Amino acid sequence: MPELPEVETTVRGLRPVLEGRRIVGVRANRPDLRRAMPVDLGQRLTGARVTSLGRRAKYGLIDTDRGDTFVFHLGMSGRWRVDPSEDLIHDHLVLETDEGRRLALNDPRRFGSVDLVPTADIADWGPFAALGPEPLGEDFTPAHLAAAFADRISPVKALLLDQRTVAGLGNIYVCEALHMAGIAPNRAGGRIATRRIAPLVAAIRDVLVAAIEAGGSTLRDYARPDGELGYFSKQWRVYGREGELCGCGTVIRRRVEGGRSTFFCPQCQR
Repeated sequence: MPELPEVETTVRGLRPVLEGRRIVGVRANRPDLRRAMPVDLGQRLTGARVTSLGRRAKYGLIDTDRGDTFVFHLGMSGRWRVDPSEDLIHDHLVLETDEGRRLALNDPRRFGSVDLVPTADIADWGPFAALGPEPLGEDFTPAHLAAAFADRISPVKALLLDQRTVAGLGNIYVCEALHMAGIAPNRAGGRIATRRIAPLVAAIRDVLVAAIEAGGSTLRDYARPDGELGYFSKQWRVYGREGELCGCGTVIRRRVEGGRSTFFCPQCQR
């Protein structure tokens, strides 16, 4: 599933195509993805000018001068194709700008979503209302994480994947950050010493920044809007590397919990 770095990479790829441009064409090739698209999507977007683009957690945000925010989620396999040379069967939504540029939202598994939300209400919109701070934002601090972990018996990995703790983290980057910080994924949050919290915050930030700079990770159908594949997978420390050697020389292990694979080094992570 595209995680925060993949969505951030997508938004950055869409920005030079959409920001400041007017949307002159909207074509929905089906009425729904994971859930129904807004029935008035074409009416509210056609003629609107894009004022800015951003991201919240794993959602992309496109603001317009009509006071609407177009919110998209890439689901398991979604991606935007910029100026496609042909229509594909899974291009479920196509936008055209006043420059003649075209963007197609392609989603073979249809686990993504498209919504239109009044921009003034976006912070309180259902999926956003209970989200924790952005991991690259100023509110994600050691003090915040220490408070979220206090007296918790849940494993630290589960706590970091809880979007109420911090928004946008997914399985790949939590595994990577915990390895960088030397913390075992099954250690109870409440048993992590205070002195280890700040390095964990730094590790989360460092892993995400590196992944964004690399264009994200290549997972199944994910690609950047320009069609290029992300290459952060070449830098994975533990994720997807079961049976290979960690930098310390210990064999990397995998454990499956709740349907998710956890990759870790039993020597480096305590």
